[in-house]
Amino acid sequence: MSEWWRGAVMYQIYPRSFCDARGDGIGDLKGITEKIPYLAALGVDGIWLSPFYKSPMKDFGYDVSDYLSIDPLFGTMQDFEEMLAEMHKHGLKLIIDLVLSHTSDQHEWFKESRRDTHNSKADWYVWADPKPDGSPPNNWLSIFGGVAWDYEGRRGQYYMHSFLTSQPDLNVRNPEVQDALLDVAKFWLEKGVDGFRLDVANFYMHDEQLRDNPPQTEFEPGRVYNGLYTKPFPYDMQRHLYDKSQPENLLFIERLRALTDQYDGKMMVAEIGDDNSMKTCTEYTKGDNRLHTAYNMELLGWHDGAEEIHELFTRYNSYEGGWPAWAFSNHDVLRIASRGKQDNPDLQKQRVKMLTALLTSLRGTIFLYQGEELGLTEADVPFEKLQDPFGIFLYPDSKGRDGCRTPIPWTSAEKNAGFSAAEDTWLPIPEEHRLSAVSTQENDPSSVLNFVRQFLEWRKHHNALITGEIDFDIAKNNLLVFSRQTGDETVIAGFNLGSDVKKLDKAADWELLDGHGLPVTVNDNAIELPAFGGFFAKRV
Repeated sequence: MSEWWRGAVMYQIYPRSFCDARGDGIGDLKGITEKIPYLAALGVDGIWLSPFYKSPMKDFGYDVSDYLSIDPLFGTMQDFEEMLAEMHKHGLKLIIDLVLSHTSDQHEWFKESRRDTHNSKADWYVWADPKPDGSPPNNWLSIFGGVAWDYEGRRGQYYMHSFLTSQPDLNVRNPEVQDALLDVAKFWLEKGVDGFRLDVANFYMHDEQLRDNPPQTEFEPGRVYNGLYTKPFPYDMQRHLYDKSQPENLLFIERLRALTDQYDGKMMVAEIGDDNSMKTCTEYTKGDNRLHTAYNMELLGWHDGAEEIHELFTRYNSYEGGWPAWAFSNHDVLRIASRGKQDNPDLQKQRVKMLTALLTSLRGTIFLYQGEELGLTEADVPFEKLQDPFGIFLYPDSKGRDGCRTPIPWTSAEKNAGFSAAEDTWLPIPEEHRLSAVSTQENDPSSVLNFVRQFLEWRKHHNALITGEIDFDIAKNNLLVFSRQTGDETVIAGFNLGSDVKKLDKAADWELLDGHGLPVTVNDNAIELPAFGGFFAKRV
């Protein structure tokens, strides 16, 4: 079977914000299809497409009301099929988001389940009786704030929701629910998708005894969670021993893998968020009967420092997991360009280039979030225009996730930066993003966009950077040097993560490579890296 996903660079599309072809201010499938030549020219190997299913959009598609239908906001099933065919025509793979831990409260399954305790879907969601005093069944909390239980008078019971109250958790312990979810996966595999990104894959099952979570004794008040908030947050003050990551969950993962393996060249990548995400990721990727790969939240929360990246790999390797996946940014976290942002525009641009080269040189499957190839910063969305329910809940300590979800600027001069012909867009487009529009960057040889295109093309000629093993040589004082080796090829990669000059000796068996686009100076046997510079060499 093809393992195209090993070392692949996948591009995440958040469909609401990519391109609006219909002129209603919201991105859609036809808009994505229009931009497929752009994606192919970027040099990525495939696309991860965030949810496009029918949904009331309380959580913007992660609250699914019909797994087998396209939400009219995004188009039709024919639009999806045309988009998929065009991606394959351009050599791009497509993996789609599967949200299997919960549905919308508008899903027909939940509408039936909530009616009473003896209907055909009565046990399809996580229901529990109140405590004798009428309070919720236990102390589990919602990631989006408050308790993880909401009362349903028709049943006289609480239902569990790990996220919004409008996102009830499915009872994936129920074999009928598992079969229904496998049918959903099969439907899309038959459509021809190349795999799935499994949303919160370790949340599928809960403790049958509904035991209380103990307190998190290692909680650090004031720490930054993915750049979203700094004040103590209740969810992080528990050890999540019982509300997720149950051992039985792996049996369902194995059923998903067995289904996926019936189709050639398909893959599954999981999102894993846990108290020890690294350990859970490795558990979910061990062997050849679980997930193909998984990325966790740890690199998504990275701000600065070579030591931290080395430490992530050291811990990952200590758990002896399978193939990893890495990303700096996605639709839920602060954009990487705004972490450690430089006041000097040239340094800022160079830092983004270096981080892109660093990320795509790591061992694993790589995910680039839309806009990273333009160096987009986190947008400052005013409160009255916030859409994210989590951001509205956290305000004013945080504005949530809208700042990384604003529309892609395609042209600098057109209305709405070429994203939409509508009077207004679902989220505003900041002026600084208009200045970074695709049209502007395409005409600038030194732009971030042109660097990413050049670097990803250059990377394809060095298999060691795609599938090779990794070994770290230096990780200190904002200098990171590691080697990637496969077969008879060894490539050494070095990155200056700081704004001062770094120097190191060139080993006798290093032959410096050019064409990668990062600034570096070599004098005799000395390598000099300017601010956010980098080098690549092959061992001879």
